[in-house]
Amino acid sequence: MHICFITNEYPKLDFPHGGIGTFIHTISHKLVEKGHRVSVIGINSYTFTDEKEQDGDVFVHRLRPKIVKGLTWYFNNQLINKKLTEIHNQSPIDIVETSELGLAFIKKIKPIKYMIRLHGGHHFFAEAEHRKVSWWKGFQEKRSFKRADAFSAASQYVKSHTAKYLSYHNKPLEIIKFPINLNVFKPQLTTKVKKNSLLFAGTVCEKKGVEQLLKAMPKVLEHNENIQLYIYGRDWFFSDGRSYIEYLKKDVLPILGESANHVHFMGAISFIDLANKYAASEICIFPSLMETLGLVAPEAMAMNKLVIFSECGPGPEIIVHKKTGLLCNPYDIDDISNQIIWALNHEKECKVIAKNGMEYVLSNFEIETITQKNIDFYNTILNTPN
Repeated sequence: MHICFITNEYPKLDFPHGGIGTFIHTISHKLVEKGHRVSVIGINSYTFTDEKEQDGDVFVHRLRPKIVKGLTWYFNNQLINKKLTEIHNQSPIDIVETSELGLAFIKKIKPIKYMIRLHGGHHFFAEAEHRKVSWWKGFQEKRSFKRADAFSAASQYVKSHTAKYLSYHNKPLEIIKFPINLNVFKPQLTTKVKKNSLLFAGTVCEKKGVEQLLKAMPKVLEHNENIQLYIYGRDWFFSDGRSYIEYLKKDVLPILGESANHVHFMGAISFIDLANKYAASEICIFPSLMETLGLVAPEAMAMNKLVIFSECGPGPEIIVHKKTGLLCNPYDIDDISNQIIWALNHEKECKVIAKNGMEYVLSNFEIETITQKNIDFYNTILNTPN
């Protein structure tokens, strides 16, 4: 089988990337290991050039973007369509997979089947970010969904929440979790844990609940003046180009008083380095306002770490409160601080909770099983009449 992912997110060495990139990288290499061919096509978001990279046996095509005021979307989709046709002519593609908006302007080629994997689209996140749906992006997403042959969702929540806004048109739909690379994210028995250290990882943006986490710090520090919060992740930018991290530093940290000295922005790091940071942290906290699944929580859980995750969205699908982790209300600053304080006060209980969380992830996010579920679903799509 030849699977082609359309995404700009495939990781490039020495550049930051997010959860989608981690997922595509992980699943691509496992598919190749199982004898399938994988290609990746995307507009180059790293450098302003055409690049062809062979990452192991994964073939990555990063296309030089064409910037034309008002028509960039058109010309960039033309580039992707041209590359798709070229690759298909060389080695016939069976499945094209992309995210929610990805099929809006893709020229469909028979007999290729086209699948959307729900990573959290424009409609999905509009509610969490308290913004109106853009008519243009909304149009693209609806058009893309009409053109899809099948859909995959990482959680029941993203499936049902997306259905509030968009139709699946009675096409095949499967819930398949994102896999965790358990060769990387595993307990590190020799790593020394930094006492009183909190870790946040993820894109530093509004929907990840970073601002609320910062505002919870004064109350936590009243309980324990030695707490340090380390924030790992790439920056996010407002539509006017302003940095979200700079916003936090200039507008949020100053109101925290002395607590601001206990907050450290560490920047984006590789997932290998991130595993080491998880291992060295006492508590990992991810108070997201909205997620499709959230890879960081199960990654940290796989490393036998106590995780505080959001009770919103798919949080309860991943964590049973005080059994496999802790859940917090990310909109309630007091609840965020109370969960951290509870964890600091209940070290013995948290060790049991962390162990339960690790066992849950080992049973439910194992890459071999999840990869096979994807392969089985691809075969279902291929055998479904148009």
